[in-house]
Amino acid sequence: MQVDQFYINGEWVKPFSKDTFALVNPATEAVIHHIPLANQADVDRAVSAAKQAAVSYSETTVQERIGWLTNLLQIYRQRAADMTDAMINEMGTPRSFTEAVQTPCGDGHIEAMLEVLADFEFSHTSPRGGSTLRHEPVGVSVLITPWNWPINQVVVKVLPSLAAGCPCVLKPSEESPLSALLFAQMVHDAGFPAGAFNLINGNGAVAGHHLTSHPDVDLVSFTGSTRAGKLVQTNAIDTVKRVVLELGGKAPNIIFADADLPAAIAFSAQGCFSNAGQTCDAPTRVLVERSIYEQVKVGLIEATNNTQVDDPQKTGDHIGPVVNRRQFEQIQSMIQQGIDEGAELLAGGVGRPAGLEQGYYVRPTLFAVDHTMTINTEEIFGPVLCISVFDTEEEAIRMANDTIYGLGAYIQTTDLAKAQRVAKRIRAGNISINGAAYDYDVPFGGMKQSGNGRENGLYGLHDFLDIKAITI
Repeated sequence: MQVDQFYINGEWVKPFSKDTFALVNPATEAVIHHIPLANQADVDRAVSAAKQAAVSYSETTVQERIGWLTNLLQIYRQRAADMTDAMINEMGTPRSFTEAVQTPCGDGHIEAMLEVLADFEFSHTSPRGGSTLRHEPVGVSVLITPWNWPINQVVVKVLPSLAAGCPCVLKPSEESPLSALLFAQMVHDAGFPAGAFNLINGNGAVAGHHLTSHPDVDLVSFTGSTRAGKLVQTNAIDTVKRVVLELGGKAPNIIFADADLPAAIAFSAQGCFSNAGQTCDAPTRVLVERSIYEQVKVGLIEATNNTQVDDPQKTGDHIGPVVNRRQFEQIQSMIQQGIDEGAELLAGGVGRPAGLEQGYYVRPTLFAVDHTMTINTEEIFGPVLCISVFDTEEEAIRMANDTIYGLGAYIQTTDLAKAQRVAKRIRAGNISINGAAYDYDVPFGGMKQSGNGRENGLYGLHDFLDIKAITI
């Protein structure tokens, strides 16, 4: 792994650009690396490598791709500890959480994609039998990933691209380059052909802009904010690229009176605060049926106050810092705005937790809110939980859907018929009932301004394939 280089056309190369980004460890506020930032020449070199590989890589057999992915799975598992360390250092995700949740996303998704490739029919007859339908690679893909779930977001884009036969250029967030660089070395060691996978680091304004508007790019898969997603779509218009977006969220979490309240309260706090609240589908809006509101409020106050914040290098059930100073200050501003708007501060508040004066640590915070308050409608991306009250099932559904987002939603009830009924009416791509977790083969993506397309397994593969009909 070469921190000061890019991976292009099967080798580590020095960037043309002299610009760098100071990568800061969010727990110590110390600069740990200076990461090169790609300029237009770097982008052109990476895209050219992918384009040159497009024909030969698209003609590789499924068995060849399965072989390379199997090698990758083996290598990933051998270097899982290195991947854990990389994510701890770049984004401050705590060691125990990283080992149990973040790092396993890599091999979990590789396994799921191998299962898909083993059974997927790239060529088959049409439903009435008169034509042959071929699923062919879209072409050169650009993959732009965020920092909050570093390796997860890398693999859910790289794997379907390579499995489909699309050579790709990965631009990870400059805030989380270490895990992506390590993954690039794994791809190299797995034996993928030169040009099939390329990596550059860079910022959105330069590298991101040139990648998403590049005439030789056929598909852009982007995960990030809704604001940035709109810019990606705009950049792609002139060449009518396929654009796959996984964007922001403000997920509702409905707790009905018949829920298992201890379990629902524990899930609500953990779901919001884990990963320091930096999860796009985190259940940040808790909607509680009036008859149990006070009981849930008391339980969430206790759960919030009991959420520990500590050094991410330590093992244990605690959360770490948020990713950088800008994010820390934005969260502080949103907490203060909640106070200024008149929300009832139930736990936490502005400032760092006691005893943590260095590092971008945020106090887990709980507000009782009016449904329309800013902190209850805008994505905060930090450990801030809002609680509000509803009277009827109909009102709960209306409040849940009263958002521009539609990524995730959560329902807590022991009445599974009611859970299914409510789930059908909520406009969100992924709905969890009673804290159930999605498997790696389950499609993930949003509705409304949370994006389009789907990631994971078979459904992620489809986004990188065109359908050709051949009729004789």
